[in-house]
Amino acid sequence: MWFDESVFYQIYPLGFCGAERENDFGDVRHRLGKIQAEIPRLKALGVTAVLFNPLFESERHGYDTVDFFRVDRRLGTNAELKDLIKRFHEAGIRVVLDGVFNHVGRKFAPFEKVCRLKEGTDFRFWFQIDFRGDSRYHDGFGYADWEGHAELVKLRLENADVQAYLMRAVDFWIDEFDIDGLRLDVSYLLPGWFMELLRRTVAKKPDFFLMGEVIHLQNFAPFIAPARLDSATNYECYRGMISAFNSRNLFEIEHSMTRLFADLPWALFPHKNLFNFVDNHDVERAATALKEKRNLLNLYTLLFTMPGIPCVYYGSEYAAEGDRSDLDYKLRPCIDDIRREEGELYPHIRRLAAIRTQSRALAYGSYRKATCMNTNFSFVRECGEERIVTAVNIAETPCTVCAGEGEGTDLLTGQTRTLSDIFLPPFSAAVCRKL
Repeated sequence: MWFDESVFYQIYPLGFCGAERENDFGDVRHRLGKIQAEIPRLKALGVTAVLFNPLFESERHGYDTVDFFRVDRRLGTNAELKDLIKRFHEAGIRVVLDGVFNHVGRKFAPFEKVCRLKEGTDFRFWFQIDFRGDSRYHDGFGYADWEGHAELVKLRLENADVQAYLMRAVDFWIDEFDIDGLRLDVSYLLPGWFMELLRRTVAKKPDFFLMGEVIHLQNFAPFIAPARLDSATNYECYRGMISAFNSRNLFEIEHSMTRLFADLPWALFPHKNLFNFVDNHDVERAATALKEKRNLLNLYTLLFTMPGIPCVYYGSEYAAEGDRSDLDYKLRPCIDDIRREEGELYPHIRRLAAIRTQSRALAYGSYRKATCMNTNFSFVRECGEERIVTAVNIAETPCTVCAGEGEGTDLLTGQTRTLSDIFLPPFSAAVCRKL
């Protein structure tokens, strides 16, 4: 499918566009043009799909939705979003939105009605309400929320009216904006039957992409199935890559890749593509997280050649830094505040994107470890007659890797390499297609 072959680019619209932290629910601000202006650059970078974090009306950060049918007024209008997506499609770039279905903000109209009328409204059945208790907002009743965040009110997904409302919103997004997929926020809290309902709803677009946000993958394998989801976020390999590079112990990431993707009876996701990343809107920027900054190129080489769908977080192609202080806002700056100098990383990602989109082995191929030491690692991806060998060296000393037989073309440099004798200078990598 198209998403298996894609290079994704993640944009957090409220941050990217420099929106106010709090929604005053006043006049519309027209900021989506900031994203539209980036389309030619993203096309040149090799991006073939974008993932937008929440952009519907919310109180603060987007995950506290108050209206599923209106673009956040801090960003623009529905018509402007429709035009923006049309421009992306004209550039050959698919668009995936963030679907927040587990919870809503306190200003969500049905919840406000419960606050006013208490037991006098049937909207009380949309939420898990306890009229014998109270909330920290002193509503006169208690309610279930998301992981202790009282500003995020949990929906009762088993309620038929809630299901109808949410599916009507999804229908609207497809019909009005022509979106190509959804990321399901906190999908680890969504029941399997809800995913199946969602899959039936989006069936009007047979190639619609459904991807779930998952923090722990161990028990999620049954949810990646034709009737449910196409993919899930690969937090295990994200953590494994950062930790392995920082501890100089590549066995960490090799173990995860074999456990998840190897063609072995006990592997969790053989021949399935998870959604891979080295940073996003919830975690430290890779350029901040890595102790040895010279390994940034190696980190992205691994991201683009390991099994799965690679995604670049906005600004990280320029090695932008950011930590989780200030309520995560440093992870989500305005694009104008990111110093955009190409350096080494930008052209490297552009080269990797071209390699990824032109290789069926990297999109669909099997995975097999070739060699692994603490500071160097090589693996093989195969699909049909195509074989790709990736080798990385994260140390300040050179090494030689034996990753196969015969010769291959190094797709990063164009040089011919002997696969049994791949020489890697310090902090370098090779991506070889076997001749």
